[in-house]
Order: sequence, then structure tokens, then C-alpha cells
Amino acid sequence: MVVMTAKLSKKKLICALLVVAALAALLVFCLRNPGGEGKNDDRLAFLSSFGYSVRGEPVQVQQVKIPAEPSEVFDRYNALQLSQGYDLSRLAGRSVTRYVYELESEDGAWYATVLEHRGQIVGGDVASPDPGGTMHGFRQ
Repeated sequence: MVVMTAKLSKKKLICALLVVAALAALLVFCLRNPGGEGKNDDRLAFLSSFGYSVRGEPVQVQQVKIPAEPSEVFDRYNALQLSQGYDLSRLAGRSVTRYVYELESEDGAWYATVLEHRGQIVGGDVASPDPGGTMHGFRQ
């Protein structure tokens, strides 16, 4: 049997504990903010670039999972995304953050949905919640 010992000064021990504590704090931050989701101002600027006026903060924020197995509903929604240059099928089985914003409109209620993954916008739509309402991409 081999026994190894090491002499560790209090200064080195405290330094090692501080490094471990810093790594633990970094891990907690990364878990609370997975993928470094983008800032609200960035999403507002994105929507503004299409001419939309948004009422500040999102009215809904939630994690949604992109289906691992395609369905007719997903294929239709992804066709809309493909028409905008996005492809949600590449994120199959992964979670994205869904931000829903109320738009300022004289045409009734309209909402913009922005899908984000790791701080990057990966899709979304603009829709009316009215019965028989429509949904379209960011550009009309």
C-alpha cells in the first residue's frame, strides 16, 4: 500500500476553497440562465426592425420543447419558419424560450412570439387571438 501526504498551508487551502466557490457560483449562474438568453432590449429592437411597436415587457415567457418527432401541426408551423429563414427541425427535442409580446395596433389585438435558443432568435410569428385570426411571419 502506498500512502502519499501533502503539506498544505492555510493560504493555499483558502485559495483553493475560493476557486471552488467561484466555480460553483458560475455553475449556478449558467443553470439559471441556460444558453445566456438574450436581453429584452434586443428582442424589442428585433421586432421594431419589422415596424412593430411593442408594449414593453413580454406578457408571457416560457420554455417550450421542439418536438423530437414531427407532426402535421409542427410541419405547418415550421413551413412558416422556413419562409422566414429559420428551421426549427434542427432543434428537435431541445427546449427554446418563447417570449410573447403584445403589439400596439389599431387593428385589434396582435401578439408577436419570439423563439430564442442560447441567446439567438430561432423563429417566431405574429398572430391575432381573435376567432378566425391569422398568423404570419415577422414580415407581412
